[in-house]
Amino acid sequence: MDLRKLKTLIDLVSESNVSELEITEAEGKVRIVKSGGAVVQQYAPAPAPPVAQAPAQPMAAPVAELPAPAPTEPAGHVVKSPMVGTFYRAASPGAKPFVEVGSQIKEGETICIIEAMKILNEIEADKTGTVTRILGENGQAVEYGQPLFVIE
Repeated sequence: MDLRKLKTLIDLVSESNVSELEITEAEGKVRIVKSGGAVVQQYAPAPAPPVAQAPAQPMAAPVAELPAPAPTEPAGHVVKSPMVGTFYRAASPGAKPFVEVGSQIKEGETICIIEAMKILNEIEADKTGTVTRILGENGQAVEYGQPLFVIE
């Protein structure tokens, strides 16, 4: 399972009222359980297809994966995605982006578009200021609540 997808699922469980989530896909099964504020994750890979038996060899000890460090909130006001969809910085592929790093913007000004279910939704700035960071990549899929811009 993709690490970004797994991180998104963990974040969704920790931020919601859901106490347990289990997802089964072709490559394995993931079970995320929230217990007393901490999120516990279990991953079981899908069973491998049977292969011809080879002579027995000593097996290496499994390596435990360390959890990825929690992302820190960028300094300034963060504009987050209000929906799941595809992030676009401009109105059309050849058009100039709505904003660049350093752009002065006003509250209510369109700063990007998120396409969801074939509908183009203009996302407006919820604060007046200067764009200091653009966190979304053009054409990238975004999740609900994913940071897109930092305004100071």
